[in-house]
Amino acid sequence: MKGFVLGGTHSGVGKTVATLAIIRALDEGGYAVQPAKAGPDFIDPSHHERVAGRPSRTLDLWLQGTEGLRRNYYRGSGDVCVVEGVMGLYDGDGSSTAMVAEALDLPVVLVVDAKAGMESVAATALGFRQFASHAGRDVEVAGIVAQRAHGGRHEEGIRDALPDDIAYLGRIPPQADLEIPDRHLGLHMGDESPLAPEVLDAAADHLRTDRLVDLARTPPRPAATPEQARTGKRIAVARDAAFRFCYPATVERLRERGEVVTFAPTAGDDLPACDGVYLPGGYPELHAETLAESPALRQLGAEAADGLPVLGECGGLMALTESLTTAEGVTHEMAGVLPAAVRMHDRYQGLDHVELRARRDTLTASAGTSIRGHEFHYSSAETASDARFAFDVVRGEGIDDQREGLSEHRTLGTYCHVHPESGAFDAFVDSL
Repeated sequence: MKGFVLGGTHSGVGKTVATLAIIRALDEGGYAVQPAKAGPDFIDPSHHERVAGRPSRTLDLWLQGTEGLRRNYYRGSGDVCVVEGVMGLYDGDGSSTAMVAEALDLPVVLVVDAKAGMESVAATALGFRQFASHAGRDVEVAGIVAQRAHGGRHEEGIRDALPDDIAYLGRIPPQADLEIPDRHLGLHMGDESPLAPEVLDAAADHLRTDRLVDLARTPPRPAATPEQARTGKRIAVARDAAFRFCYPATVERLRERGEVVTFAPTAGDDLPACDGVYLPGGYPELHAETLAESPALRQLGAEAADGLPVLGECGGLMALTESLTTAEGVTHEMAGVLPAAVRMHDRYQGLDHVELRARRDTLTASAGTSIRGHEFHYSSAETASDARFAFDVVRGEGIDDQREGLSEHRTLGTYCHVHPESGAFDAFVDSL
């Protein structure tokens, strides 16, 4: 599967819209498109999946390492992989877009804001191409997509000013209906505020799919995935409007190791019979009133007290605590498993790649070992004085005073999202 990386000059330049238009254009051209996202984001991939009709792959060097990143790329399928970058092309010390492109040996298509420029758009692209050698990165900026560019003289001026070794691959017209609304944590999810198909079609008409396919390359093959024994364990995974942030590879890995059954706490589901529970991140703060009345959450509190292993990440952690206070100041009872009270804030409380070192054996790591992940949350947790923590924070904010992994009974709650390449989910299954 050939691919290319769609990088941006900066955050907010319109990479997601350009990615969706390119997916649409390639699909209309008869290509099977595998979307992917550089970085740990959950929201942009939901838009990719909406347009491409298949889950978007997460590609993050910090979370996965080079071999893990390549393995996750090759878990996808199709004719062309379109990898949307994160922030600006070179931004980020843990896993920048440039670092992902370099690890996969894929060319970069640069999204440049052309609203108020022509020759300067070409100068920007040339500068980004030349900066690679200055930064010590083996990255090829092979072409550009001009964001918010008009046709006619505007488009011609951009195209004619580009050097011969940087391809002009089309433009995204300046249209108000190409904007995706946002909120805390980022854009609305793909099924909440999707771009209209006719709007994407109009944007796709201005892209050069033939040239995009021609410049795509095939990444190096990864080493074989280490074999892990399949178990007969049954893992219940929460999947609904409140628990949405789950990497496709996580569910794939859990299914490779055991049986996965999903349930929807906000829909009134009961907790399924299971050997362990995984509560992913999401938006519990938007559904706190419903969760407070959820049969599954009440049952989860009782089962956890009896020793059922439960792993909660970010939103999952929030749902496992005693209470959740919304940004509007309304407090709702949660599952009551973990000794903490969570409160929402107007500004994010943690945003970074994370590294944790286990203080003792936990559901996701052995004592003394480290796992890597990512945190992005607008809530904070006030913990009880006798709260027990499973991890010390090597990098990141943690829950409290550089401590992470709030634990009680056989329940572990953390603000840290981890990828299965970390080994955390294998450890979780093996602990059941």
